[in-house]
Amino acid sequence: MLDPSSSEEEDEVVEEERKVTQAPKTGAPRVSPNRTGESPGGLQPARTNNARPTSPGPSAALEKEKDDLEKMQREEEERKKRLQLYVFVMRCIAYPFNAKQPTDMARRQQKISKMHLQTVKDRFQAFLNGETQIVADEAFINAVQSYYEVFLKSDRVSRMVLSGGFSANDSRDVFKKHIEKRVRSLPEIDGLSKETVLSSWMAKFDTIYRGEEDPRKHQQRMTASAASELILSKDQLYEMFQQILGIKKFEHQLLYNACQLDNPDEQAAQIRRELDGRLQMADQIAKAGKFPKFVSKDMEAMYIEELKSSVNLLMANLESMPVSKGGEFKLQKLKRGHNTSIIDMGQEDENQLSKSDVVLSFTLEVVIMEVQGLKSLAPNRIVYCTMEVEGGQKLQTDQAEASKPTEKNMVICTATMPKLISYRIFLFCFQVVLHPTPNSPKQSEIHKMTVSKGCPDNDLRIKLAVRMDKPQNMKHCGYLWTIGKNVWKRWKKRFFVLVQVSQYTFAMCSYREKKAEPVELLQLDGYTVDYTDPQPGLDGGRTFFNAVKEGDTVIFASDDEQDRILWVQAMYRATGQSHKPVPPTQVQKLNSKGGTAPQLDAPISQFYADRAQKHGMDEFISANPCNFNHSSLFEMVQRLTLDHRLNDSYSCLGWFSPGQVFVLDEYCARNGVRGCHRHLCYLSDLLERAENGAMIDPTLLHYSFAFCASHVHGNRPDGIGTVTVEERERFEEIKERLRVLLENQITHFRYCFPFGRPEGALKATLSLLERVLMKDIVTPVPQEEVKAVIRKCLEQAALVNYQRLSEYAKVEGRLVTPAKKLEDTLRLAELVIEVLQQNEEHHAEAFAWWSDLMVEHAETFLSLYAVDMDAALEVQPPDSWDSFPLFQLLNDYLRLDYNLCNGKFHKHLQDLYAPLVVRYVDLMESSIAQSIHRGFERESWEPVNNLPNVNLPNVNLQMPKVPNLPVSVSLPPVQMPSFSASNWMPALSDTDNGSGTSEDLFWKLDALQTFIKDLHWPEEEFGKHLETRLKLMSSDMIESCVKRTRIAFEVKLQKSSRTTDFRVPQSICTMFNVMVDARAQSAKLCTMELGQERQYHSQIDDLIEETVKEMITLLVAKFVVILESVLAKLSRYDEGTLFSSFLSFTVKAASKYVDVPKPGMDVADAYVTFVRHSQDVLRDKVNEEMYIERLFDQWYTSTMNLLGTWLTDRMDLQLHLYQLKILIRVVKKKYRDFRLQGVLDSTLNSKMYETVKNRLMLEEATASVRDGGMLGISMKDSDEEDD
Repeated sequence: MLDPSSSEEEDEVVEEERKVTQAPKTGAPRVSPNRTGESPGGLQPARTNNARPTSPGPSAALEKEKDDLEKMQREEEERKKRLQLYVFVMRCIAYPFNAKQPTDMARRQQKISKMHLQTVKDRFQAFLNGETQIVADEAFINAVQSYYEVFLKSDRVSRMVLSGGFSANDSRDVFKKHIEKRVRSLPEIDGLSKETVLSSWMAKFDTIYRGEEDPRKHQQRMTASAASELILSKDQLYEMFQQILGIKKFEHQLLYNACQLDNPDEQAAQIRRELDGRLQMADQIAKAGKFPKFVSKDMEAMYIEELKSSVNLLMANLESMPVSKGGEFKLQKLKRGHNTSIIDMGQEDENQLSKSDVVLSFTLEVVIMEVQGLKSLAPNRIVYCTMEVEGGQKLQTDQAEASKPTEKNMVICTATMPKLISYRIFLFCFQVVLHPTPNSPKQSEIHKMTVSKGCPDNDLRIKLAVRMDKPQNMKHCGYLWTIGKNVWKRWKKRFFVLVQVSQYTFAMCSYREKKAEPVELLQLDGYTVDYTDPQPGLDGGRTFFNAVKEGDTVIFASDDEQDRILWVQAMYRATGQSHKPVPPTQVQKLNSKGGTAPQLDAPISQFYADRAQKHGMDEFISANPCNFNHSSLFEMVQRLTLDHRLNDSYSCLGWFSPGQVFVLDEYCARNGVRGCHRHLCYLSDLLERAENGAMIDPTLLHYSFAFCASHVHGNRPDGIGTVTVEERERFEEIKERLRVLLENQITHFRYCFPFGRPEGALKATLSLLERVLMKDIVTPVPQEEVKAVIRKCLEQAALVNYQRLSEYAKVEGRLVTPAKKLEDTLRLAELVIEVLQQNEEHHAEAFAWWSDLMVEHAETFLSLYAVDMDAALEVQPPDSWDSFPLFQLLNDYLRLDYNLCNGKFHKHLQDLYAPLVVRYVDLMESSIAQSIHRGFERESWEPVNNLPNVNLPNVNLQMPKVPNLPVSVSLPPVQMPSFSASNWMPALSDTDNGSGTSEDLFWKLDALQTFIKDLHWPEEEFGKHLETRLKLMSSDMIESCVKRTRIAFEVKLQKSSRTTDFRVPQSICTMFNVMVDARAQSAKLCTMELGQERQYHSQIDDLIEETVKEMITLLVAKFVVILESVLAKLSRYDEGTLFSSFLSFTVKAASKYVDVPKPGMDVADAYVTFVRHSQDVLRDKVNEEMYIERLFDQWYTSTMNLLGTWLTDRMDLQLHLYQLKILIRVVKKKYRDFRLQGVLDSTLNSKMYETVKNRLMLEEATASVRDGGMLGISMKDSDEEDD
């Protein structure tokens, strides 16, 4: 991000400086001469509005000017506070030694904004309108439609989006949960698993949700955001806290450079100074007795020990840090006493270094660039260089031709001494001796080589570059003049190296040539370094500085000012002293030149410091952190960080990002912010946001609250045992605020956690409430107490939910018709059921431990609805059945709910509707009885399908489908205001050959029983009573119908003809069909389960069977009477009767004179026609084959018996020829016709038939002998039709 060495950033800083320098002066007062006009919250020039018609008086103008001045002063103070806070934060980021960025935090999803939600709605609406290319089946479209209507368009989702707690993942999870039940309920399909359907639906959902976006870009964006959410670089952290604290980039650059944040040595030294200051502050508090107010006086001594222990821990953490990344030495840890918490830096006997502790190692790199003046060798000769290190081995470069001496060759040498080593480079008889140091220039240089005797090339030069890598533990090196009391007792120029052994141990070491170990060393623990004036009597050196310790002073001198500044800065970092040395020569030069240009002999760090001072930043950089109230500063930075976090693109729910947690942890540890204070401030900020409608994770609240509760009750969660009065009082205040918030969230759980989102939040809220109600951290709160609180919340929740539901349904309370009121109540019932179902689906799991309270909540919610329901039912007109759909809707939901079935509201619903149901059944029974009586009086006995205009039962027992009703309702608008036939629909029976009255009866009985059955009356006893009553009523009604039909059948036969002119009327068949229908309907309408079946069903079946037998007997008797009339005609031709003798005599006398016509076969033909017609009508119109077979069997047997009896009575008489012909024709046709109708051979070939047949054959033989033949009529079997 901001690199101090970046030229672009430097240009930006210079430009900003130019703006400050050239800023025009205004009449407005300036609080600080270093104030920049563009900093956040900065001062604005005083402006006057000349367009005003009037100007205020002098007092008003002065008052306004005073207010403006106070406002600018407040803004300036706020700006300074933020800049100072940013300096502390920058140092935490630059050199962390306590905290690390956590990598195990939950990944936060991208937040859905209000605009994004609208975009998603539009995409789903476009899909539902068919405007996309996504192919989907009807089931998926229905699922999306339901999701769109119930979830996306919900005002609760919109409210959740505004709270910042709604992510794309929440939207996807809700849809997945929504469709799982739908997919599970789909029928199985061979070769297609439901898991495949589910994944296919989710893929289509993702396509709709994403719209036209490129999924690859979306994936890249998500990957980048996820990476930034996990870990941030230092530059990213700097930029983040610039935004949090409102720091401009140019201000950051000034502070960054002046604080030397890129110099780890400077940062480590700053930490050592801070820790030393905290130790001194602890001693001052102990001496002055200025302790915070603790809950116990005994905690004051403990408080000092805790301060020192925390510093001791930080020192240990600092020591565990590598001196610099890549160092190869082993750290030497400082020793400390067993029972002390302060490191005694003056115990040299424990911390004394040996010479072996400061051995250095480094890498030397030599690059030979060019050899000049090599003329004595042939161009094609191969040459190379060798290098010999004193005390080491020889190394050789690559080879090159003498004509190309510019070939680059490399020699690498590793030694265990700093500068005090020489090495020689050989080229044939030429050599050069070099003495490199880490401070030697890195650029290539030309060296003259030493020429041995006899070499022709006298002026031979070699160009080479020497690079010596400075060891990480070497902080500075160079030549110094020095003299001391205990070491370096002679004023002499020596080569010094400042060596860092550990974070708290530094040594000044002097070396001689060819020595790996230092000649002498000075451990800098406890010394103070500062600039000093030249010392008289000491020759050598131009600029002086010293290191002072009680009882010892060491004087150093350098040959130039810049070298002295570098040495003092390096030793200042090493000693950890609080006093910062200021070079006097630099101050004099700045004063003499006005500080307008950087000094050439000053180091770059001094240049940055001077520039920061110029802009007024030095007060923030040089400020002693120990003099600030870090509790207040941390509260401020944590609050601002939380605001920044809640406004970013992640649905964080109040959780900080890993980078933010890392910086805040480091700040607290480094500046001694108490953990309880940190979490109390955090809780206060989170509660403030939650109270203002932001979505905060209750798990986060639980974590911070548990920490504070544990601390306040002395459980030492972070090792701190002292508890201040302020912490305890603030904890009690926050505890009460948290309790009120949690109770409010539980009361509004449908709106605070819509559709169970965020996942697990409601359950965590209940758990946190239980923790908040605890008196301490050990004793659990009685469950009854928790239960009472939750019960109270849920009772209030029922009222809140119902009020909002009524407002949403827009129920009109006055000036509405009963029908409209009932319609509103029915719609409200649908919404009530939907709310209860959503509570069960999304919130029941969270209340698993308090399931009984959720049942009470549901009953309370329903009781509120019961008030409106009762009011709507009271205004309904008497004997109105329009309210039955309401009962069925509510009952169908309640009876399937284990907890609400036969509950308080359910019983109240039953009590309301039980009299209505009884009244309905009474009226229906009376109506059906009247319809039977009136119907049979006017019955025409024509089949229903032959009636031109007949009004049949028209009861609409199918309720209209309730919109958006999640439960399946099998019935609604039941309207039976009247019970006349005109209000009925066409019969729904399987056949339509019964009479109008019977069909009316059966349909009404079936409709009534279906309606009562589909009520699914929940109370078993009353339901059994209704069923029993309806079965008994059906049995009585069908019995009445059967008896009346039997009477009508007999009357109809009595009124009919007794001759062969008789034709079986349609009414006779209809009456048979009524019996058929009665038997079928009785099996359905009169059958009781278990032992009651025989009581009703068997009795009515027996009655129907007996009635059918009687009807068949009556009809057969009618057929016998008709045959008797035929036989009566034949009896006139009996032998020996007066009519027969007279007829024979007359015929014989007349035949002598004229041709007398013989009697024909008209009687036989008429009877045969009658039989055949009757058979066809019965076979075609009667719907029961068994009845037909029984009728035909009995008819054949009875008529054949009648014929046999008639012939038997004439056993002694000879049949007249006419009689014989008629009988033969009748018997043969009857036999054949009944055989064609399916009468069994055993019945056809009965004994009586054989007797009749034999007699007729005998008479036929006699007539053939006597009268000369039968003229083609014979009893012999023949296929020819003898007409």
